[in-house]
Amino acid sequence: MTGDLPLAGTTVVELGDSASAPFAGKILAELGAEVWKVERPTGDSSRGWGPSMWQGSGAAFHALNRGKRCLRIDIKDQEQLTTLHELIATRADVFLHNLRPGSAARYGLDADSLRITKPELIYAEVGAFGHTGPMNTLPGYDPLMQAFSGIMNITGEEGQAPVRAGVSIVDFGTGMWVVIGILAALFRRQAKHTGATVNSSLLETAIAWMSIGIANYTADGDLGGRHGSGVAFIVPHRAYEATDGHLVISCANDALFGRLCAALGHPEWADDARFATNAARLTHRGEIDRLIGERIATQTREQWQRILQDAGIPVAPTQNTAEIVAHEQTRALGILGKPTADEIAVAGLPLSFDGKRPDPLHSARAIGADNDLLEQTVGGS
Repeated sequence: MTGDLPLAGTTVVELGDSASAPFAGKILAELGAEVWKVERPTGDSSRGWGPSMWQGSGAAFHALNRGKRCLRIDIKDQEQLTTLHELIATRADVFLHNLRPGSAARYGLDADSLRITKPELIYAEVGAFGHTGPMNTLPGYDPLMQAFSGIMNITGEEGQAPVRAGVSIVDFGTGMWVVIGILAALFRRQAKHTGATVNSSLLETAIAWMSIGIANYTADGDLGGRHGSGVAFIVPHRAYEATDGHLVISCANDALFGRLCAALGHPEWADDARFATNAARLTHRGEIDRLIGERIATQTREQWQRILQDAGIPVAPTQNTAEIVAHEQTRALGILGKPTADEIAVAGLPLSFDGKRPDPLHSARAIGADNDLLEQTVGGS
């Protein structure tokens, strides 16, 4: 369905490294854009990320860079930099980068310079601490932002060290935000024929993920805390241990809690003043978690899933990567794909259009695999 995708006919030049900007570029490619990925001579940092490797590069690189044309360009070399400028001027609708602070202007790749020859260019910049403020020139990575924003202060077990989320939620979230900004700018350009500068950063994304925690603090000074697999504002809403592993039970309102109590064989808990409302359960979190935990510990995950699902209770087992990859629901969604049988499967776009998910993208390519095509396109060397 490539030709039917929303961004078919749109060209993106991505000068991205590591995770945030490359993830944004991959989303744009999955939406149908032609994405030219520019790498320094030694390649994107994620080509060396382990422990898993595929065709000479880290599996992470393949997860973040499928479906793109790959160019090797040394922007410190004036002739090669000129070729990049020509590519942007002649082909790009969008220029996307996450260069270190100050680098873009040094090479004439800042928005003002590029718009001299291309005023309708959508210029998208991914930063660390943001494009303004006293820390805007500092470099940064996902774990730093999870720490700085307060996310790590409310993640993990009470009384234990702060914990980073197991996936790069800030990197990937920033990639998503910058794509949202790019799409909005492209939409505006259709009507007003004007370019736009889209700024997003790791810190802004992390602060956005703290929305509820910040609202709680500004309402009454509550700093939050660590609740392991649970959350600060709903009980029960966490993992409990069965005989063969953990499963998460979520009761976001009192009606669901009443159903849970009946399904667990203790309907009287729902009438107990300590547990009758979510506010009461928050106060007596330890006691109700203990009672539920003791009951869950008597049977397997599968047995409890069947019982609780039949009762309409939101429940899910904690699964490892192999289990989610093999699960029938994952297979039914068709979200894991590969263009040919001899490639690794990666997660595709979590969107469908008219009931169909975009086809799997071609494999991430070698450094400079499309340099010959670049020469044909802009006449560079």
